[in-house]
Amino acid sequence: MSDPDPWPATPETILSLNRTGSFDWNLVSGEMHMDAAAHAVFDLRPDEYDGRPETLGPRVPPLEARRLDSLVSEALKNGSSTYGIYFRLRRRDGSLRWTHTQGFIRRDDGGVPVRILGIVRDATEELLESNIRREHDAETRRQTSIVEGTTAALAHARTVQDVIDVLDETQGLTHLGAASLVMGLIEAGRVHLVADGPPGAFVQGTRFTRIDENYPMSEVIRTLAPRFIESREEFAGSYPGLWSHISHLNVTSAAYLPLIAQARPIGALGLLYSDKTGFTADERNLLVALGSSIAQSLQRAMFYEQEKDLAAGLQQAMLPRTIPAVDGADIAVRYRSAKLGRDIGGDWYDVIPLPGGKVGAVIGDVQGHDTHAAAVMGQLRIVLRAYAAEGHTPATVMARASVFLHELDTDRFATCLYAQADLTTGVVQLVRAGHIDPLIRANDGTCRRAPVSGGLPLGLSAEFHRLEYPVTTLEFDPGQTLLLCTDGLVEQPGHDLDDGVQSLTVEVANGPADLDALADRLVEDADRRGGDDDAALLLMRRRSSDAPKAGGRLRQHVAPNDPAALREARHMVGAAVRAWGAGDRTDEIELVADELVTNALMHTEGAAIITLRVLSGAERRLRVEVEDTSSALPRRREAGEEGVSGRGLLLVDRLADVWGVESRGNGKAVWCEFIVPDRST
Repeated sequence: MSDPDPWPATPETILSLNRTGSFDWNLVSGEMHMDAAAHAVFDLRPDEYDGRPETLGPRVPPLEARRLDSLVSEALKNGSSTYGIYFRLRRRDGSLRWTHTQGFIRRDDGGVPVRILGIVRDATEELLESNIRREHDAETRRQTSIVEGTTAALAHARTVQDVIDVLDETQGLTHLGAASLVMGLIEAGRVHLVADGPPGAFVQGTRFTRIDENYPMSEVIRTLAPRFIESREEFAGSYPGLWSHISHLNVTSAAYLPLIAQARPIGALGLLYSDKTGFTADERNLLVALGSSIAQSLQRAMFYEQEKDLAAGLQQAMLPRTIPAVDGADIAVRYRSAKLGRDIGGDWYDVIPLPGGKVGAVIGDVQGHDTHAAAVMGQLRIVLRAYAAEGHTPATVMARASVFLHELDTDRFATCLYAQADLTTGVVQLVRAGHIDPLIRANDGTCRRAPVSGGLPLGLSAEFHRLEYPVTTLEFDPGQTLLLCTDGLVEQPGHDLDDGVQSLTVEVANGPADLDALADRLVEDADRRGGDDDAALLLMRRRSSDAPKAGGRLRQHVAPNDPAALREARHMVGAAVRAWGAGDRTDEIELVADELVTNALMHTEGAAIITLRVLSGAERRLRVEVEDTSSALPRRREAGEEGVSGRGLLLVDRLADVWGVESRGNGKAVWCEFIVPDRST
């Protein structure tokens, strides 16, 4: 392929035209050279043009640019050697002028277009003088097409701002010739200005005006008839108070249309023109028809926004009104409404003060996006809160909530994650019902996913008789942050949920240290990703200054024939003993507690209950008690060299400072005490 000839190219046919500019567009380099006459057509000084076609963009209205680009592209593709088109240019003063251009396409030996030589000229007078009727018919068809296109676009507008955006210059209303628009809506008997025209057009004191004032929008609302102002003089004479503030805007005419829906006015629309005077009968009819379409769209948008506000209010009413203060922790919660307008979700969060100084944190999501989902969520949140406050274990709380939802006579299920935290010891027990795992952010800012063993979602586990929920125990160190959320916070269009959780992990690690700032950042990031689901978020950070304290109490139920429960009890004992500062006796206490629990489970038929607490006095002591359902008293015996059992009480006797047995109703308690280092409270 050979390169195009260098500029300038001066075909005789171009140079001979009077008052016509020429251009040479190099399609290989993208540069377009224009002579002085072409600059004049575009109302540009030579120093304002840098040789790039994009620089001409502000002079060509968007609709005209699309027509021109489409024509040239088609000519390049179909092998044409020429093209021609009339289009409009907006000059420096804002006026529109008709322009004609014709291009001659040069191609290389392979037929690839490499250059366009062309002319451009002002065709306004030509059209006015010789083709005014034909152009009028074409313009009418064009305006009708614009009205139809704008009406179609308005059908997708959900909010009042969407309607305004459709009507701005990028969408098409100003292609009817208007330079700008103003719009007011009736609110509480006044006209509220919601779109105030070009910069400098807003008049102080007119954001809210009375309907009986002498303003054009007020007049068309009162009379329910359009008002066409055909000249500057008519505007100044009819509305002198308004004109004195906008006379500098080069407004030559205006059309004000009442916006009427269901036989009542809801507002008014004003179109301001800077390059025309007078309105033909066809133009008036088109604008009145368009005003009717705009009114219907606005009413639909206003109903939509009202329903969205109602849905959001209902959702907020179902969530906790306040989050209780928790000793030993800072908590931040957020709820992000769905982007689906009036659709309402079943996401919720809750923080529950529990017996023994513990706290419960809940995050959940009821299936569906409607008021029924919100109603089910409200009932489920209250029930789960009640079960937890009664002191049930996390697994029992989840199982009972599942049965409740199953018996609620609804087809909805719910996912849920429940965390029960002892902020004194730092032990957290978690139960997961079909929900996503929590995250833990460490003191150094790193963040990781915390895998939690899970069961079926609430409702489904009861339906399929699988109510066993495994409990996962974690250590929650001072300064760490536990994050619970629903999937609306991690969903990303085109990505699976695991990718979203991984992205959230990175966002948390890179987020601010302040808890509220971190919560705000995560919700803002979810908004930017464009997810359509609602989302709930709960952040809980264990305070360094409050943990550990000198005293404390821990009580744990251990079911028989449940190895997982025994492991959890061991974990909790170890975490509590270390948190309470047992010093070099930590291992001894853990070993003795394990022996006592194991003996209770082996030699009785019921459950064991282990209680740890710190005793104050002359000496600081840590007391371990293990209760069982047998009244038979334990006895110490020698196991022998070959024995594999029998060393439990011997171990207790050797390691504990003091121990004993107490009768407790239908059972007994074996207890022991350890002198531990003193520490300030």
